[in-house]
Amino acid sequence: MSSPPVTKTTRFWAGVMFFVLVLITVALATAGVYRWLNDAQRLPVQTVVFQGELEHIDTARLEDLIRAAQPGSFFALDVNEVYALLEQQPWVYRASVRKQWPNKLTIYVVEQQPVAHWNDDLLLNPYGETFAGNNELDSLPKLYGPGGSEKTALQGFNAMQTILSGAALPIDELFLSERFAWQITLANEIKLNLGRQEFIDRLQRFVDIYPLLKAQPRAVEYIDLRYDTGLAVGWVDDSKTSEKV
Repeated sequence: MSSPPVTKTTRFWAGVMFFVLVLITVALATAGVYRWLNDAQRLPVQTVVFQGELEHIDTARLEDLIRAAQPGSFFALDVNEVYALLEQQPWVYRASVRKQWPNKLTIYVVEQQPVAHWNDDLLLNPYGETFAGNNELDSLPKLYGPGGSEKTALQGFNAMQTILSGAALPIDELFLSERFAWQITLANEIKLNLGRQEFIDRLQRFVDIYPLLKAQPRAVEYIDLRYDTGLAVGWVDDSKTSEKV
């Protein structure tokens, strides 16, 4: 007794079933590999290494944040997400992230360099960019100004400090008003009112005459330099009066 002939329809459906079985096998294998790769117990990230000159950053805290955000295996860890997480941290200025086979994550961090306080609640880096940090850095000068004037205030501070450094007179506080008028308080508590225009020339005038003022028997409280020539001096022992020099 002969077997029934194989028709084109039979061959077609047999091919379809074989193709479906192949797809199912591939899907199951892919799912298995995915589960295996994401099994942190199989291929965990065992070591997180931080590099860079770090003074204010708590690397143990950063590692905890990374592991909490990326709990999967070495293969599943997304370096772009780790990078984004690091860039959100206030003391991180720049960062790079690299995975190293078989279980190591290397992170290079450029830490923020604080140069001044800004409006009592933020810090400024050397580029005039603000960031949140602790306010326990008492040695830093204090800068104040309207929002958006950070770079202007820092540039003015740097220019003034360059002039004052020759006289060993560090700036303790700098105020930039809404009208962009400058006032500074020196570390010796002398207050200087420089106004809006030609504030560098006015500050140089103060430096030139400071040795004469320092030789006086009375201590200087404030100096108003908003004059074309000369300046007005207020003395500590008689703050209600001032003297034009």
